[in-house]
Amino acid sequence: MNILGLNAYHGDASACLLRDGKLVAAAEEERFRRIKHWAGFPSQAIAWCLKDAGLSLSDIDHVAINQDSGANLWRKLAFTLKQRPDISLVLDRLKNKRKRTGVAEELSTSLGQPFKGEVHYVEHHHAHLGSAFLVSPFPEAVAVSVDGFGDFASAAWGIGRGDQVEVDDKVYFPHSLGIFYESITQFIGFPHYGDEYKVMGLAPYGEPKYLPEMRRIVRLQDDGRFELNLDYFRHHREKVEYEWDNGQPIVGSLFSDALIELLGSARGKDDPLEQRHKDIARSAQAMYEEAFFHLVTRLHEKYHVDALALAGGCAMNSVANGKVLRNSPYKKLYVQAAAGDAGGALGAALITHRQQAGGSSARSTMDHAFWGPHFSDEEIGALVTRRSTEIAGAGCTIEQLTDEQVLVDRAAACAARGDVLGWFQGRMEWGPRALGNRSIVCDPRRADMKDILNQKIKRRESFRPFAPSILREATAEWFETDDDVPFMMQVYQIRAEKRGQIPAVTHVDGSGRLQTVTRAANPRYYALIESFRALTGVPMVLNTSFNENEPVVCRPEEALDCFLRTRMDTLVMGTWVLTRS
Repeated sequence: MNILGLNAYHGDASACLLRDGKLVAAAEEERFRRIKHWAGFPSQAIAWCLKDAGLSLSDIDHVAINQDSGANLWRKLAFTLKQRPDISLVLDRLKNKRKRTGVAEELSTSLGQPFKGEVHYVEHHHAHLGSAFLVSPFPEAVAVSVDGFGDFASAAWGIGRGDQVEVDDKVYFPHSLGIFYESITQFIGFPHYGDEYKVMGLAPYGEPKYLPEMRRIVRLQDDGRFELNLDYFRHHREKVEYEWDNGQPIVGSLFSDALIELLGSARGKDDPLEQRHKDIARSAQAMYEEAFFHLVTRLHEKYHVDALALAGGCAMNSVANGKVLRNSPYKKLYVQAAAGDAGGALGAALITHRQQAGGSSARSTMDHAFWGPHFSDEEIGALVTRRSTEIAGAGCTIEQLTDEQVLVDRAAACAARGDVLGWFQGRMEWGPRALGNRSIVCDPRRADMKDILNQKIKRRESFRPFAPSILREATAEWFETDDDVPFMMQVYQIRAEKRGQIPAVTHVDGSGRLQTVTRAANPRYYALIESFRALTGVPMVLNTSFNENEPVVCRPEEALDCFLRTRMDTLVMGTWVLTRS
């Protein structure tokens, strides 16, 4: 049974493919379109998944999409009758509903192939819960989804047991922690869809001086729920601009004038960042954590289960995630590689497989994220040969190192001497993080490496931190944890006595967004870090995404282009090594 899972007509559009319940391919549309968070119908991701599996659209038995316009229908009607929102808001949602009912037709039209299977609509948060629990290592867990909105809800929870996960309860529109955080992100002057991580990165530079004001915005309920003080928002009564049609997502201003009266003037995107903005960021992060832990702690009291599986856009808040085992009763945590909306494609496909297969189904743990496109050494070699004149003109030499140890030793030596190293290997990562196959790798010991990266490659805000990739067995020696963190979804404190040795990956508050690396999950990347340790005594490297203000590179052509237009020192693609002289 072949099942195609989709996140469509929304930001971070994506596709994945299950064969007999096993994930075989997954990718986000942005990697093919080269537009961050691309929203719309993921036709190119679908085409790639089919090609990778050697299938045509007619071989697909079921298509599962992570939205169901019929879900929570009575809640929608009750809200409309009670609140009487702007008619343009209602009409906009009806237009989106009509669009999503045409999936079968759009599949056939966009791929130029017949589709003979069935389309299944899986409620948004049910898909998130499935994506969290059904690939986790836990036989039983509390599953929680928290995001902006999907199918008229912003949060849901339930229990996952065996091969099933069910929704027990929800928080409904218009209340949303995701909308709260996105509103503050806009207020601080970060207007683009997905900019919330900038607030999270800015927060350690501030103090929670505005936490009393935040508690006026978000109200905690006795049963663990949260509510927004709607005076500070527009999304529930006016038509806020949302653009999801075949391009970069656009979200209009979500906050009302009342928020300006509460917090002072909003920052323009080009205005200087003041201490006040940093304090607001810290206060918003503190408020999010307060509400998040209020919810998950109450759920532990209710279910008495010690494992927690998280999904939804808010599950990308790696700072909060890193405090779960310290600040709540849970003893185990799992956050999959694509915890946000892209991952809903996987959850929808997994739930549909269980419904169609009948009886119990075997589960597979997602312990790596390498489900995307891959390219052979022959393909990379042909590209390098085809563009050899351009490469030579940029002052670069070309070598092929087919001996594995020689290859990783050369790359490790480059990083150890302070080079900026492009590292392009194997299958592209699923989810937003570069995890050692589409990465830029540097020396974490250099205090100036953050500035070097920002000047040479990234050209981004100076406050944003870079992450460490560490050999799994060395984790407890360097971090205040000994957990598996393969997807860079948790931030932990670096041990105080170690921070001075790795300043390039130590954030201002002593933390680092951790990625643990095992030989089994990524042999070549593990060998690179192992070789770096042999040279330096440090069992980790700085790892940041291979891109320059664009989606993470997907194809070797994009890696080469990024290398040539920036001041990267060395590029390793497969066994091919390009070095600037």
